[in-house]
Amino acid sequence: MPESGSSATPPTPAPGTPISRTPDPRTPAARARPSRRGLLAGGAVSGAAALLGAGAPARAATAPTSPPAAPTSPPALAPYASYWFPDSLPDGVPGPGITWRSLAGWTPESDPDLAHNASCVPLAPRFTPVPPHPDARADQARISALVSFAPTARNPSQGSATADYYALTHWAYLDELVFWGGSAGEGIVLAPNAPVVDAAHRNGVRVLGNVFLPPIAYGGDLRWTRDLVQRDSLGRYPIAAKLVAVARAYGFDGWFVNAETDGGDSVLATRMRGFLRALRAAGEPYGLRITWYDAMNSTGRVGWQGELDALNQEFFEDRAGRVADTMFVDFRWTARSLAASGALAARLGRSPYELWAAVDTESRGWDTPVDWDAVIPRERDHVVGYGFYRPEWTLGHLSDRSPDAFHRADDRFWTGDSLDPARPAPETGWRAPATAVADRSTVAALPFACAFNTGHGLRWYEDGKVTSDAPWNHLGLQDRLPGRRWVVETDGVRPAVTLDFADAWRGGSSLLVAGALTAPVVIGLHSTRLPLSGPTAVELVHTAGSGPVGVEVGIALREPAAPGEPVPYTWPATVTRSAGRGWLRARASLDAPAGTTAYAIAVRITARGTGPVLWRLGALAVRDATARRPPGAPAALRVDASARRDGTAELRLSWRRAAGPVRHYELHRRLPGGDRRFLGGTCGTALYLPAVSRCGREPATGFEVRAVDELYAVSAPARTALGWE
Repeated sequence: MPESGSSATPPTPAPGTPISRTPDPRTPAARARPSRRGLLAGGAVSGAAALLGAGAPARAATAPTSPPAAPTSPPALAPYASYWFPDSLPDGVPGPGITWRSLAGWTPESDPDLAHNASCVPLAPRFTPVPPHPDARADQARISALVSFAPTARNPSQGSATADYYALTHWAYLDELVFWGGSAGEGIVLAPNAPVVDAAHRNGVRVLGNVFLPPIAYGGDLRWTRDLVQRDSLGRYPIAAKLVAVARAYGFDGWFVNAETDGGDSVLATRMRGFLRALRAAGEPYGLRITWYDAMNSTGRVGWQGELDALNQEFFEDRAGRVADTMFVDFRWTARSLAASGALAARLGRSPYELWAAVDTESRGWDTPVDWDAVIPRERDHVVGYGFYRPEWTLGHLSDRSPDAFHRADDRFWTGDSLDPARPAPETGWRAPATAVADRSTVAALPFACAFNTGHGLRWYEDGKVTSDAPWNHLGLQDRLPGRRWVVETDGVRPAVTLDFADAWRGGSSLLVAGALTAPVVIGLHSTRLPLSGPTAVELVHTAGSGPVGVEVGIALREPAAPGEPVPYTWPATVTRSAGRGWLRARASLDAPAGTTAYAIAVRITARGTGPVLWRLGALAVRDATARRPPGAPAALRVDASARRDGTAELRLSWRRAAGPVRHYELHRRLPGGDRRFLGGTCGTALYLPAVSRCGREPATGFEVRAVDELYAVSAPARTALGWE
């Protein structure tokens, strides 16, 4: 893929230019990346009673010693995201750290890493609130994204010990995410790892695995295309059946099929179309989807059209009906070709928004020249949907790859220069998604809670206390964050509103408001559809690091009258609070008549002094006011496998799922003095630990796993130990 460009007419790549420049198969893949394209409280406070099911009061504590870093060579027990060739393997031997596998021989029963790679969060239903920007459309263009989270080989199944990670949080604008990657030297069929799928599903976003048949120039071999579309003696497509089985076993939502290996003919094209129909038919009962990339055409050759036309139409819709659910239109589109594509889709009885116009952000991010009016014009209906290629540029281009720097860049990419979708800055080239596409939300049932955890951090906090000072990432532990970042209303100076990593109540981050508050400030949080049918409690955990502040919680009981209109919040009057030092717990009671719905939640902050304010929101919860039981405990925690070297062990653990609803599980080790250290979390029932060090001469290291529910209440533990003697 060339340097991106779409001004009035996007530049046309040279014939044969692929969607991704794949690493040379002779190059070790460990570093390989595709190279392209109500008043609640007043006062500064510290130490607090627990909220959301937490236990002991928060207190200052010395951070425990970090666990040793994982060894640089790949541990034998480490599970990684899965990748395969359809059937036959490349000639020669794989590079270091690479395992060649045939999908034709895969079964769930023979997959040693299945428990570590399977998503456990179901796809949540979504709704579309009235947008905060008057130009954002609720029923037109949507967004797909092709994202490479890590190299194909050695991509950890369950996060890793670094905060340097593309922790995508702007799910509100995405319709689907493609787990992008693949190379001729590693594997060309990729299944997404569980943390990505769990985070996406929690926010109602589908995740597709990737089938990448690479160009000949980058190691592609036409035999892999033929392997993919092979038929058995009964005329069935066995690899299509395998792809459906993988998606069902791993818990993701379908496949992105990108056939860029040239040299085929019309017979192969017909076979490919039959394969797609078989894949879609087999996956449809399970809700699986197919996105086809505009590369192979009806002649069997690779000829990127940059539009939906007579040469590629049969892979989208043929005389028998739907073949693919959506099509990713190659980057060489023009205003004319997209208009023609939308018109053809309509004649076929399909929505033009089932076409994704590719936008290459890999190299230049928000400086990418794009003819936005050809895709999402302001003054008329959107023409088609659009798809970002490699939006993880927001991390990749940074020299400072800290979580703070990444989220500043990522917010700018999705929201725009103003960092407020309700008050956008003048457009200077980049048309931020928040100004064109309506956000969506999944917050539609009680109980609901958010601790503003982004899925990565510099430390891990529980009840305001550091229980691990090791950096980490695991998107499956990410909260449902506010989708609109950040809608702020004030008659005074707008403060800075950010997700911050210097302190947290739970997880790795909190919401920080900083600045001189010259007037009350309303900060929109979640768009909701919460049924309030009786006594309801709204709870906050917050702290002020500077001058005293007053804090209120706002609830909207109706939606705005039109896009761009302010949300009509009301402010509860019934207030209780727990005073103390550090984090403060506050509670407001709502007595709503049956049938009442909360459409949005906000906080309003008022300075009680003249100095600048530094205020953090650590947790928010909405629940019915009845007494709560802790979640049920998991059972049968055990060490499945271990390997020990010089007083350090890597190991795999598993347990039986707890009864009742569980958000995720958290694993700790019990230290000789009685304290607990956080080791990791997962939505599943198996966890890999790369390095657990013996403490002194302890005869055994004890482990505890607990279930955590939607309000962050924790269960009793299941326990086991690893003996050292």
